[in-house]
Amino acid sequence: MPDNTAFDLTRRGFLATAGASAITAAARPCRVGSSTRPPNIVYLFSDEHRWQSMSFTELPQVHTPNMARLAEEGAQSSHCISNYPVCSPYRAILLTGRWPHETGVIDNDLPLRSSEVTLGTVFKEAGYRTGYIGKWHLWGPRAEPFGFDHSLIWDKTNIHWDSSVYHPANGEPVTPRGYNATLMTDQALDFIEVNQHDPFFLVVSWNPPHATFTDAPESKQALYPRDYLPYRPNWRTGDAPGNDSGNQKIFKDNGWPHYEGYHAHISAIDDELGRVLLKLEELGLQENTIVVYTSDHGSQFGSHGVGGKRQPFDESIRVPFLIRWPGRIPEGETTDALFGSIDIMPTLCALASIDVPETCRGNDFSGHFTGSGGPNSESQFIMHIAKEKASGKKNHPAPIFRGVRTRRHTYFMTDDGTPVLFDNRRDPYQLENIAKSRRARRVREECEAMTRAWLREAHDPFVLRGVRA
Repeated sequence: MPDNTAFDLTRRGFLATAGASAITAAARPCRVGSSTRPPNIVYLFSDEHRWQSMSFTELPQVHTPNMARLAEEGAQSSHCISNYPVCSPYRAILLTGRWPHETGVIDNDLPLRSSEVTLGTVFKEAGYRTGYIGKWHLWGPRAEPFGFDHSLIWDKTNIHWDSSVYHPANGEPVTPRGYNATLMTDQALDFIEVNQHDPFFLVVSWNPPHATFTDAPESKQALYPRDYLPYRPNWRTGDAPGNDSGNQKIFKDNGWPHYEGYHAHISAIDDELGRVLLKLEELGLQENTIVVYTSDHGSQFGSHGVGGKRQPFDESIRVPFLIRWPGRIPEGETTDALFGSIDIMPTLCALASIDVPETCRGNDFSGHFTGSGGPNSESQFIMHIAKEKASGKKNHPAPIFRGVRTRRHTYFMTDDGTPVLFDNRRDPYQLENIAKSRRARRVREECEAMTRAWLREAHDPFVLRGVRA
């Protein structure tokens, strides 16, 4: 029998809190901002960086000194969950605090409506200078309709040298030479310097470590010779539950030199993070600037025999979330609160003492980072809604699924009715599906009930089928 006394999702506790107000109503801001000048916010995120791939989480061989410094000088979430581990849906959730079926962004390359209340509009209305630099992936070359005063949207970013294009406010698109993450950082540093005398809110969306994996700067590639990095114990362990093994050839680049190249890109992004931190110090802005580093989702890299994202496994849904605000966020803190993409908008608003918009579906987790406590979410909703825009389209190996991630368990059901349940405490690499085990029946039913509640709250039409144990 499972250790139900240690399980953090009792049925009685769930039923007491499963209403929409308990799951998603944004907590009122705790108003931790400065009474004289609001804090600047620099929100930095890369594409496809999984939580496991940092020197202070699971891979000490990875060179990430600036990420480690940010964690030491601030706080980190050990359970930051990408609710929908795909680029465009994540970005829509981040910017609006709303679910995919509410915004219509249910897959990549779908437009976000300019009528949505976004982070840009909220911070601009609060008197901030707002900027968005980097990968957009929400259709169109401009972020101004979404509340950003300064917009430099980049396209064609998957080849990281000399072929990416950015769109200035006036004139033709520009194709500069160089590593696109460095060029984006250059633009970010200019924005910070120009706006240093006013409160500013800046989002920077770097493309690496997203594929192409083999074109990281040579100095970073040299850090990772062949066979230097260990693989996770679930690497190429066979077919993952719910995946179409016949199409796994889509992701053949899970070993050398792609795996090493992926981590070389992470080290390059670490350098870019360091440049931003240095600029804030040079301008004397670090004390009143909130810096966040995170990612939109992770990457499998051969774990469970598959690659890419769009998966319900921790390699895909669990991401870094590092946040620093000297004097306001205690140094070296780690929270294991279940913190999702849906919670980022209300959390940033609360840190800046801006009222959380009524449209937000997530919760304010700022207190978990500042030390005052906050909501104790029992689960985060996880999903993969559509894959027509994925590589391989309908033949993409990732299953369509809905489910929940709790501190201890991962549960999901695929669209063909296959249930999967992992006990992440006893099985941290998610190798044993216990969904149909009699000893796990109670836990599975609790997770099913949670998933049904999330489906209702998110206006999601997915049908969760019953399971016989």
